[in-house]
Amino acid sequence: MSFRVVRSAQASWQGTAPEGTGRIALGSGAFDGPYSLRARVEEGEHATNPEELLGAAEAGCFTMSLASLLGEAGHPARDLRTTARVTLAQVGAGFDITRIELRTVGDVPGVDHALFTKLAEQAKNCTVARALTGTEITLEASLASG
Repeated sequence: MSFRVVRSAQASWQGTAPEGTGRIALGSGAFDGPYSLRARVEEGEHATNPEELLGAAEAGCFTMSLASLLGEAGHPARDLRTTARVTLAQVGAGFDITRIELRTVGDVPGVDHALFTKLAEQAKNCTVARALTGTEITLEASLASG
């Protein structure tokens, strides 16, 4: 038997792209909130945007994958914290997501820096990252004690 999961999200929009706003809702009910073009290109807006949500998906996928690899290696993490910075840049006449920078810090008893970074590099190939082929994903991995 093969494994397959389907997840959903919904988006709505009112108004023009520059002045309008919309809502994004996750099918699980875990998030329902506003998004806007202003939140995409300006700091300080109290709304989300597609790039921020993509960063959350990549950070979550990577961190869960790293936790799995650490557990399989016999070193369950006490704490893993990952930040994803997503770059939206003008490329020619359009805009592209050109880079995702991951920074992860782990509190993992019994693991040295070499093993941690090796497993983090493996985790970088999580399912969301594979869906984003063509986007550069960089990684900086460190242990909380180092």
